[in-house]
Amino acid sequence: MATVPPGFGVFGDIFSTPEMRAAFSEEAWFARMVEVEGALARAEGAVGVVPQEAAAAISDVCSSFQPDMAVLKTGTERVGYPVLPLVRQIAAASGSSGGYVHWGATTQDIMDTGLVLQVRAGLDLIEADLTRLMKALIGAARTYRDAPMVGRTHLQHALPITFGLKCAGWLAPLTRTLERLRDCRARVLHLQFVGAVGTLASLGKKGPAVREALGAELDLHVPAIGWHTARDGLGEAACVLGLLTGAVGKIATDIVFLMQSEVGEVFEPYAPGRGGSSTMPQKRNPVASEYIIGAQRNVQALVPVMLGAGAADHERGTGPWHAEWTALPQIFLLSAGALARTAEIVEGMEVDTDRMASNLDMSRGLIMAEPVMMALADALGRQEAHDVVEEHCRAAIEGDKSLGEVLKASGAITAHLDAGEIDALLDPQNYTGSAGAFTDGAIEDAEKMLGDKHT
Repeated sequence: MATVPPGFGVFGDIFSTPEMRAAFSEEAWFARMVEVEGALARAEGAVGVVPQEAAAAISDVCSSFQPDMAVLKTGTERVGYPVLPLVRQIAAASGSSGGYVHWGATTQDIMDTGLVLQVRAGLDLIEADLTRLMKALIGAARTYRDAPMVGRTHLQHALPITFGLKCAGWLAPLTRTLERLRDCRARVLHLQFVGAVGTLASLGKKGPAVREALGAELDLHVPAIGWHTARDGLGEAACVLGLLTGAVGKIATDIVFLMQSEVGEVFEPYAPGRGGSSTMPQKRNPVASEYIIGAQRNVQALVPVMLGAGAADHERGTGPWHAEWTALPQIFLLSAGALARTAEIVEGMEVDTDRMASNLDMSRGLIMAEPVMMALADALGRQEAHDVVEEHCRAAIEGDKSLGEVLKASGAITAHLDAGEIDALLDPQNYTGSAGAFTDGAIEDAEKMLGDKHT
């Protein structure tokens, strides 16, 4: 029975996805170990380490084997690891060929390689949803490429941007993360089969040939050396997912603030009752964003556990390895959920460009102080222009007037700018700089990355 929300029946498909829950379920973990044992028998039969008849019999058993979970539980609690009790069951089901099950292997070989098979499935699922999210952001960035809105720094109105630029800003780190995700496959999807202390002495001179055959059976890279206590590949995968959840957490955080009643520019997709309150009927809470942010915090707390596993002792760790068993599945489950919820938001988000325009006017021209300063800088120098415009901004605030009114009434300003120039400088549409070009560049980078195939 699941004891944390990502595995719950009620919360599971909010904090994660059905596909990722299946990939990292307890049943899937043991199924992957059984898959490795079957592949090992075939590899050793092909190389001549075990009789081909025995290899075929073991492979046939493993192709449909369902362990007795109660017996496996009892055995694991006694031994401390699940492989020996699992092997006993497979051997018993293999009849006279059972003596050749797990030939030359050690527990960690089977558990690590089974985990790598789970990670491969998990990375495939992550990449599929990341692609989905990136395509949605590309569409939004194009649609709102030139839609002006308030740019905010320190939660204050700063300068105009476009919503297309904001979407492109969400997109760019995801493009880089997709590249990282693809690159890390070459360093994490590695076979683990080197025996008790990394020498594979149990198979003598045929050990290397068995490794190559087993890698081919499972379609995994065969590294030059074992990695029982070198956990950098799995650590890298965890770090990439930490970066991924940071990127979607940024999107969720922005959505939370954009949904504020005082802002009201962008909203999560609407459905009756979504984000409702048990006591306040008017509420429309940013519920999906809240789950994304919660998942992000948990993933980034678990990444150090994976990095800590790198400090393993001698040829077999006395605890760091075990910590991975609880950390890595949760990282994948929570990352999948955060990613899927973000894709749902972007695909269905409601964008109010009228409210964006209204909010640009909220400060009555103060948001346009910089272009006025820059227009005066040629005549006054930048610092003096800054001080002069700052004085006029204060006068507008204290006099409850628009910045345009104050500027047009000031001889210090009109000596350099006429009324038409002031109006043009105070129009947000005229001061989005290279936002369009930057948006186009981010879209181009993303589309190029999506067009590449991972290896």
